[in-house]
Amino acid sequence: MKRALVAAVGLSVLSGCAYLQQFLRASFREPTFTFKNMVLNDVSLGGLNLDTVWDLNNPNNVGISLAAVDYALFIENKQVVAGHPENGLQLAANGSSELHFPANIKFQDVAGVVETFLTKDLAAWRAEGSIGVQTPIGVLKFPMAKEGQFEVPKLPAIVFGNPRVTNISLSGATVEFPLTVTNKNTYALPIAVTGNLAVAGSNVGSISTGNLGAMEGKGAKQLSVPLTINFLSAGAAVVNAVRGGNAQVAFNAQVQSGAQTVPLRVDQLVSFVR
Repeated sequence: MKRALVAAVGLSVLSGCAYLQQFLRASFREPTFTFKNMVLNDVSLGGLNLDTVWDLNNPNNVGISLAAVDYALFIENKQVVAGHPENGLQLAANGSSELHFPANIKFQDVAGVVETFLTKDLAAWRAEGSIGVQTPIGVLKFPMAKEGQFEVPKLPAIVFGNPRVTNISLSGATVEFPLTVTNKNTYALPIAVTGNLAVAGSNVGSISTGNLGAMEGKGAKQLSVPLTINFLSAGAAVVNAVRGGNAQVAFNAQVQSGAQTVPLRVDQLVSFVR
C-alpha cells in the first residue's frame, strides 16, 4: 500500500513537472540576438580599441542570464585577444541588453611592422562564435557572425609656410617656421611631431610641435616654431636663402602617437621673408 502511494505521488510530481515545462515552453517567447554596431576608440598610430556591440532582446517578463560565451575576433585574418561579458550576467526582462566584446589591437601584432600596416586604407575585421543564455526553459544558444572594415589611421599631413626672419646678424638669424598639421583621419588622433630640419641640404637644427593632444578628425592646427640658425655652420646656400631667397627644406620627423613613433619626411620649397 505504501509503495503504491509513493508511486502515485511520484507520478503526480513528474506529471506536474512535465505540465510545468510544457506551460513554460508555451508561454516563453524566444529572445533575439543581433549585431548592433562596431565602435572604435583610443585610436593611435600604434593601435586601437575595437568593440563589437550586440543586442539581446528579451520579450519575456522574467530576467535571463548569460550562461556561456565563445567569441573570436580576427583582424586581417589574424586572431587577436578579445574580451567578453562574464558568465552569469543578468539580462533585462521586457527589453534589450547590450553585450560588448572589446579588443585592444596593436598593429604590430597584426602586421609585424607598424609602418606596413599604416599603408592600408582599410583593414578587415571578423567576429564569430556563439553565446548561451540561461532561460526558464533551459540554455538557448545564439550564433555570432559579423564582418566589416575599419579605417586604418594615417600619418598627419605637414605643410610649411614661408619662414619669417625675425632677427638677423652677421653670425646668424632667428627664423619662425610656420607649420600646418592636419589630421587626415575621420576620428581623433593624438599627435606630436619632432625632428631635424635641413635648409638647402644643410642641417640647421631640430624643431618640435610639442604635444598637440588628440586632434579632432580632419582637424588642422597652425603653429609657428622658432629656430636659431648659425651661419658659421650652415653654409653659404642657407645664408643666401635666409637673407631673402628660396630654398628647399627637408624635415626628417618622428610622429609620436600614443606609445608609437613613426617616421615622416617632408620636402618643400619655401621663400624666406623678412
